[in-house]
Amino acid sequence: MAAPPAAAGAASACLLTIVTGPSVAAREAAIGAALVPGQRVALILEGLSDGRSPLVSSAMLNVHRVAPACLCCTGNLVLRVTLNRILRLHPDRLYIGVANPDHLDQLRSWLQQPPYDQLLELTPDLHLP
Repeated sequence: MAAPPAAAGAASACLLTIVTGPSVAAREAAIGAALVPGQRVALILEGLSDGRSPLVSSAMLNVHRVAPACLCCTGNLVLRVTLNRILRLHPDRLYIGVANPDHLDQLRSWLQQPPYDQLLELTPDLHLP
């Protein structure tokens, strides 16, 4: 599946932060605390919410959940399709919540290859204790 084309006249790439942590609740709380009012944000969250998530889709917040799986291996196709759909909406910021950080280097490497290298600007990961 081809990635979406960059927006004509787009000023900059979408900022991307990968968030890892011991639980869905901890990752979602950290993302919620990092949100900046007025920014169009998209989230790709691995796993189901515990029912108390502070992250609810709205006009400025686009929340997508994917089944728990290694996002660089077995979950790669789902991640690629979801990411391409999100990038068509041109969010200012994107967070990817990852349950298992084992293949984080491979995931980051994949996100820095074409075509995503032109569409995303990776920021330092947010690792929760």
